[in-house]
Amino acid sequence: MRALAPGSIRPPFARYAHGVEVPAGARLVLASGQLGIGPDDRVPPDAGAQAELCFANCAAILAEAGMGPADVVRINAFVTDRAHMAAYMAARDRWLAGLERLPASTLVIVAGFTRPEFLVEVEVTAARV
Repeated sequence: MRALAPGSIRPPFARYAHGVEVPAGARLVLASGQLGIGPDDRVPPDAGAQAELCFANCAAILAEAGMGPADVVRINAFVTDRAHMAAYMAARDRWLAGLERLPASTLVIVAGFTRPEFLVEVEVTAARV
């Protein structure tokens, strides 16, 4: 896989790639959006802890397919307030720490989720050749 970074456009705002090329024949994993809820049904009250759980849930899904964060080609994330952006981005950057090739990434501010205590949702797409 190859990160795409055209010199004709502004560099990314944070630790992500503008695009990622996935070669033909790669195995794909598409994870549903993961909320910040643990297996015990507890939802932490803050966005940072919820984001950590979102990424832990994504990691578990990827592991079931024999993949991990290094295989992620795209992250789509949703937060309920601009105030949650920094905590989400810190969790994302910790999850991606040490990776050579960064995934494409989108962060959207939304009105809310199915339950009012949810502040963050993360979905990932991964590929492996």
